[in-house]
Amino acid sequence: METKKSKKPLKIGKAAARLFNKSGYIETNMDHIAAASKMSKGGVYHYFSSKDEILHFILSNYMDLILDHLESELDEFKDGPSKIKYLISRHIDLYTGNLAEAKTLLHEAHCLPAKYYKTIATKERKYYRIVAEVIKGFLGDRAVDEAQITSLTFLLFGMCNWIYSWYDPKGSVPPEELSEMILTVFLNGVNNYRP
Repeated sequence: METKKSKKPLKIGKAAARLFNKSGYIETNMDHIAAASKMSKGGVYHYFSSKDEILHFILSNYMDLILDHLESELDEFKDGPSKIKYLISRHIDLYTGNLAEAKTLLHEAHCLPAKYYKTIATKERKYYRIVAEVIKGFLGDRAVDEAQITSLTFLLFGMCNWIYSWYDPKGSVPPEELSEMILTVFLNGVNNYRP
């Protein structure tokens, strides 16, 4: 059972992520984060020694959510289309459920000092490799070269990640339907792609 004390870093991280989205990482300071977290500045410093550490915490937690059990979950699916469908659905669910953190990853990761950025980049590369392998497996004997696999992988990421600029999870298109749309467009496009 999680204690109130152990929930406070998450509370701080969520409040900070919302602020980073609204005002930007550079413009946000520890006073803003403390106020948004409804904590004293000293209380925030009890858990984090710096704003950089908070940003790293947010991004690391979000990437851990994305990677957690992903490979073993994908192993439960036997064919490529099912794996891609699962990847998209899972990505959209995590993305829409953690929108502030996802946007922070896309827009503020470059603000991290090198020692922190390296750990996030490693996790991002792992996720990329998992998705690229699924796409390669889906293509099977139609597999194209590595540059084209890379392009297809980033095309899929683009479809899934940039929805934040227009998509409202509480709007008329629920996340499940959006996932199906992305799947249909991506699979039909890949199936009709001829290098």
